[in-house]
Amino acid sequence: MKISILNSQFSILNSPIVLLLAILLLSSCQFKEQEYVDFMDLKAGQGMAFRVISEHETDLSDGLPYNCYLPDGTPAREYNEESAEGARSVRRTNSTTGANILQELLRYHNRNQVIEIVGTYPSINTHWDSIRLSGKVMLPKGRKPKRMFLISHYTVCSNAEAPSNSFSLEGILVSQGYGLIIPDYLGYGVTADQVHPYLVMDITAHNVLDMYLAVRPWLKAVGMEPEEEAINLMGYSQGGATTMAVEYLIENDYSLGEGPDDVKIHRVFAGGGPYDVQATYERFVNTDTAGYPVAVPLVLQGMILGNDLQIRMTDLMQPWLYRHMDEWINSKRYTSAQINSYIGTKVTHKLLTSEAMDQKSENVAELYKAMTLNSITSYNWIPEASVYIMHSMDDETVPYTNASNAKSKWKAANITYNFGHYGGHVQTCLRFIYSVQALLEQEEEERRKYE
Repeated sequence: MKISILNSQFSILNSPIVLLLAILLLSSCQFKEQEYVDFMDLKAGQGMAFRVISEHETDLSDGLPYNCYLPDGTPAREYNEESAEGARSVRRTNSTTGANILQELLRYHNRNQVIEIVGTYPSINTHWDSIRLSGKVMLPKGRKPKRMFLISHYTVCSNAEAPSNSFSLEGILVSQGYGLIIPDYLGYGVTADQVHPYLVMDITAHNVLDMYLAVRPWLKAVGMEPEEEAINLMGYSQGGATTMAVEYLIENDYSLGEGPDDVKIHRVFAGGGPYDVQATYERFVNTDTAGYPVAVPLVLQGMILGNDLQIRMTDLMQPWLYRHMDEWINSKRYTSAQINSYIGTKVTHKLLTSEAMDQKSENVAELYKAMTLNSITSYNWIPEASVYIMHSMDDETVPYTNASNAKSKWKAANITYNFGHYGGHVQTCLRFIYSVQALLEQEEEERRKYE
């Protein structure tokens, strides 16, 4: 079955309902005993910047693991028929059979064992001081990976959702023979006791790239270096914007020659990202609606604490919400789905003070400066690598204006845009990951033609 990649409507993937059905069907995993290389015992890996904490094997032959979370904090196995019912109102979609999509998702069943390795690596905190962060490496069992993906994950709120503690949805790409490097970000994993600098792009981009720089020599030392050196970058939602920031960092500071830290990018995949943080905030205010309520306190805290702004959060955040910041958000005990339920409203003025709703106020002006500094579309830069960007015009979480602004900014770049009415944020995430699968398959087919 052929898939038209440049067409915004994938022939096999035209119904969000089908995607949701597939997630329901892919709902179990099992860990096996030591039937693989024990990386923790390899002397070659000792003394490396990347230090292994734990490892296990996941079998994807029966589908996605139980500890796999969607971008709204919902466990994949609980994304049920009630959610599918709501997706039936999505516009401009065509139906297909659940059998077809399930076949496509599971067609790589002959390579379905994933080795998951959790470890720590050196990086920096918001003050640029040295710190050790954590993350996960995912490798196909029994072979070297074709190429490594450096994944910037979407928004998580509980530490249980951090890559070190969960099975990232992008992990299905391992079934195609790829390896994944997925940092937890500062504030999760081993640093869960610290505040996460949400949407502070320069710090998070360094945190992501630092893991790759630490893991790369470790892979070589343990004999698992990829067949192809150049890496793919990928991320959705918060991870979509972070992925573009990582590309910026690499192209400006790590692709200058053939030194030990030189990094080569093969392709970039970004979906549903807040590339323009100020435009996202303005949408919250102008529409008086926050489709993803927890994003409001996350953005405020990230901008104020992550950029050392001399603004009190109580000046911008309603007192009742601020009182719950540490309990609901900074404790890392609750998923975004749970926190959104606790917040109990999507009305922006019930979350923000009148001063925060006033876009001409002095504090909001300072906030906007920080948002501009952390908006990848404000950078004086045009992406050099081949980029694929996907966004739904129906996205209730990350407004579509982010994608349209990115397209206007990067007119001269080598970017393929896939914009359409794909439903909400979660449904589009599933479409995005599936589209990456399809793009990778197309690349493999093109490569085989010339071998």
